[in-house]
Amino acid sequence: MFAPDFDPVAFSIGPLAVRWYGLMYLVGFAMFLILGRIRARQAWRGMSAAELEDLLFYGVVGVIAGGRLGYCLFYQPEWFLAHPLDVFKVWQGGMSAHGGILGSVAAMIFFAWQRKKSFWTIADFVSPLVAPGLMAGRIGNFINGELWGRAADPGLPWAMVFKNSGTLIARHPSQLYEALLEGVLLFLVVWVYSMKPRARGTVGALFCMGYGTVRFIVEYFREPDSFLGLGLFGLSRGQWLSIPVFVVGLAAYAYCRRQPAGSAPHAEL
Repeated sequence: MFAPDFDPVAFSIGPLAVRWYGLMYLVGFAMFLILGRIRARQAWRGMSAAELEDLLFYGVVGVIAGGRLGYCLFYQPEWFLAHPLDVFKVWQGGMSAHGGILGSVAAMIFFAWQRKKSFWTIADFVSPLVAPGLMAGRIGNFINGELWGRAADPGLPWAMVFKNSGTLIARHPSQLYEALLEGVLLFLVVWVYSMKPRARGTVGALFCMGYGTVRFIVEYFREPDSFLGLGLFGLSRGQWLSIPVFVVGLAAYAYCRRQPAGSAPHAEL
């Protein structure tokens, strides 16, 4: 079957075109705020509802700046080093989820330093709130008809032909796979794990391990970027970027497990 042919522009206001992809970012930020207020009701989490909006602001800046810079550095560094002003041409597309995560970490470090809180406390609070944003972003990719999957068995009931791919090959709708794994599954795992006090830092570490794992798996179904192809050992760029995310999460989990469950927040990193 053919993938739905959505108009990437949701609506226009005069010369201003509002795209579905941008709206998906807003959905992700709104979910962060809604779910964050639920978590802030529990004082032992070390975050208040009043602090949440400031944290969201820093997070928005971190996600957008990190996502864009991550794409430029991880995927097309030669081009952007030769054409540095193209970094600002965000309307041409090009965002990296791995870069967005790094930008979020930088935002959390700054917020923790400014408010004299533990970075681990902030990471544990934020981690379950990230997955819905990842899901929204992947739905935006699907609406745009981009980042399609690799060729699939034509008999696969949900295999789709993506018009923008320029071929009539039935492909995996890998954007939806990512929405389900990175968004729904990862959210449920991290949210349920964090429902009671845990050793400080382990919730954030679990998110890193979970994201690294599901992104590595789903990359087997996603078509590599045409200008990159597959790299060493037949792995995609996304897989190579996911390995350190998992390793850092595993190391952080091993380190943080030494701390007592529900220990009080403090100003140390």
